[in-house]
Amino acid sequence: MGKLDGKVAFITGAGRGQGRSHAIKLASEGADIIAVDICEDIPSVNYEMASAEDLAQTVKEVEALGRGIVAVKADVRLKEQLKAALDQGLARFGRVDIVCANAGILPMKDNTLIEGFIDGMDVDFVGAHNTVAVVAPHLQAGASIIITGSTAGLMKNTTEAMGKTGGVAYSFAKRLVFQYIETLALQLAPHSIRLNAIHPTNVNTRLLQNDDIYSAFRPDLVAEGKTPTREDAEVAFPFMQPMPISFIEPGDVSALVLFLASEDSRYITGLNIRLDAGSMLKGERAI
Repeated sequence: MGKLDGKVAFITGAGRGQGRSHAIKLASEGADIIAVDICEDIPSVNYEMASAEDLAQTVKEVEALGRGIVAVKADVRLKEQLKAALDQGLARFGRVDIVCANAGILPMKDNTLIEGFIDGMDVDFVGAHNTVAVVAPHLQAGASIIITGSTAGLMKNTTEAMGKTGGVAYSFAKRLVFQYIETLALQLAPHSIRLNAIHPTNVNTRLLQNDDIYSAFRPDLVAEGKTPTREDAEVAFPFMQPMPISFIEPGDVSALVLFLASEDSRYITGLNIRLDAGSMLKGERAI
């Protein structure tokens, strides 16, 4: 018997990284999965996004656990695409009990004046709200909504100091998530629907492991005309956390997602939970 037997989870950004990890973790506890990913690149994002092949791998790994999965290519910026994806899942499973609004980007390229800012806000905040908006009419008492935030986004002089408008948007969006949780949780509580956010520190995904982040963590090398490597950056990554680690793994976040999705957290709502190895305590809070 799993903790989520008979439950269905709707997960965005499920092609790889945290989203795939959440899908596998929840499926291992008995949940069926509705998995959504854009499966294409966004021009303001310098690192490659998840592909159709990545999403297919998520399907393979969930099915290997004996659970059902409906995987759909959809863009969280477009509410009609999210609704179409959800409708496919509902047609198969008939319900949705868990929502993981996980899709997120860190755009570091402005092809137009503020393109990175627009894309960052549209995915990281509007995308999360679109997910909630589409799924909320189908939720029943006991449902759980979990939004992916960011500890770095809640701190001063982190991504907004990278000199790109998308970095500013990332921080602004994650701070809005903080307020969104505390505001909307009160509206959902009378219906016994829970809403919480997880704000991780550095997570070992492509959003962290890319050239833009390496340069942000090693400006000394950039000033010398060098291109920092992953090895160069990992010397500096531990500066974020007082605990002596470079980053956490997607599975560390998934363990908390499982707790928030299960009956173990049935009276927990409206919380912004930092999974940050103490980084907020070390840094300066911006909200």
